[in-house]
Amino acid sequence: MNLKSEGICGYCKKSFAGNAMAKHLAACADRAKANSKGGNERIFLIKSGAGPFWVYFEANASDKLEKVDDFLRGLWLECCGHLSAFQISGITYASDNTEDTDDESMKIALDKVLASGMNFSHEYDFGTTTALGLKCLSERKGEKLKKIEMIARNDMPDFKCKCGNKPKDVCSQCIFEIGPEALLCKECGKKHKCGEEMLLPVVNSPRMGMCGYTG
Repeated sequence: MNLKSEGICGYCKKSFAGNAMAKHLAACADRAKANSKGGNERIFLIKSGAGPFWVYFEANASDKLEKVDDFLRGLWLECCGHLSAFQISGITYASDNTEDTDDESMKIALDKVLASGMNFSHEYDFGTTTALGLKCLSERKGEKLKKIEMIARNDMPDFKCKCGNKPKDVCSQCIFEIGPEALLCKECGKKHKCGEEMLLPVVNSPRMGMCGYTG
């Protein structure tokens, strides 16, 4: 889907395209003011995204990977308690590593595996997989965060039904076969060949239309 994808900076409340938000955050005067209290905690700015969906968030460098996994699940992914994993520098960090695999545990601090400029990835559900790209954009010093802080997130993309109306649902079968044509308004959904039982709601998430995800 080649869609316009914009979101609002959590500091200055101005709107920017997803690929411009990183540059803006580096220069945002309101962000600099909000983070001027001092502190010695190392804090990473991270971007995650897939297609028109993206989010910028901050996490303490001392936070564990499992905390980022929980954040991504809560924001975008969780539907049925599926397994998940990060891929970082060729190493898999799994939500359920056992002695039967060579995977590492997510119970490892971010600063042990990440540094500014590093790309990595995350997968949720190894049956109907949602894959996310991530990048550790930068690092700053400040007061320790009480939780992972979302800095900016894309607004709902301007999806269209094939008839031109705003879609209400997405066909969980056709989304893999015909892509954007799986987006259906209320009237088109009633006539859809796969039946209304295959429809899931249109939501602001890369997990849209997959498994039992309803947002």
